[in-house]
This record gives sequence, structure tokens and C-alpha cells, in this order.
Amino acid sequence: MRYLTADAKHPVRFILNDQPVEGNAEPRLLLTDFLRREIGLTGTHVGCEHGVCGACTVRIDGASTRACLVYAVQAEGRSVETVERLAVNGDLNDLQRAFRRHHALQCGFCTPGILMSLSQLIDEEPTADEARVREVLSGHICRCTGYHGIIAAALDVLAERQAGRHV
Repeated sequence: MRYLTADAKHPVRFILNDQPVEGNAEPRLLLTDFLRREIGLTGTHVGCEHGVCGACTVRIDGASTRACLVYAVQAEGRSVETVERLAVNGDLNDLQRAFRRHHALQCGFCTPGILMSLSQLIDEEPTADEARVREVLSGHICRCTGYHGIIAAALDVLAERQAGRHV
């Protein structure tokens, strides 16, 4: 067990979007703040800071996780994926393209977290239905879209992948 002192910064090393990163963090520094301030990745948004809105959702060891509820030091030795990982070489992935096609975002503040949760759903449950998509989205607050475009985009990608058109 590693004991941390509150008045000092401690080394933090983990895999971020398939690349090793390291930095120093006080034990109380949230992963959201570490990603944004120390690493410079601003795609993970800070919303409610209580784990309710879902804007800060990242994947830790493959599981959707609220980064505002995790301390940076807890990421030590883990694999963290942010929304920046979804696009490959600057090309949007199929879910991001579907969001654009279905006008699934307006202000975009909630979008990174929603994309991370839906990407896990689509990867792990390729036969998910609309009820399951809605269940996953129930952990996210979007004040702009009414969710219709978001649901349509997710269902579109699920249908494309089931038909073997995953790109």
C-alpha cells in the first residue's frame, strides 16, 4: 500500500490514450484537473464535480468512469482513455461521424462524456437496442439536444456495425 502525504505532490504514471504519461499530483487533485491542467487535454469537461452530469466521463481500464470522482493518483498504473482517443489521425470515428450526421450536439459541453459512454456500449454490446442506449444516456445530462439526435446516432452506428459496415 502506498501512503501519500497531503502536503506534497506525488508521481503519477499511467497509460493515456495508448501513450505513457507521468506527472506529479497532490493526493486530492482530481483526474479531470490533472488531465486538463497537467497534461493539457481539455476534451474531458468539468461539469457538476459530483458525478451526476457525465461530462467528465473517461474510460479507465475500459470502463466508463466519472473523472471528477477519481483522484489522479488513483490512475497510477492504469489505462485511461479520453475523448481525444476516439479520432484516429484526425479522422472522426464512426460514432463521431454519426453525431455530426444526426446533429446530435449543440453546445457540445456534454458530448465528450456521452461519446465515451456510448463508445463503450457499442464496443461491448453490439446488439444493444434503443432501451439500452437510453439507459446508458440516463447517466448524462444534456440541456440542449433533447437526446433525439444522440439516440439516432448511436442506433445508426449499432446498425452499421451489425451490418458489417464498421469503419
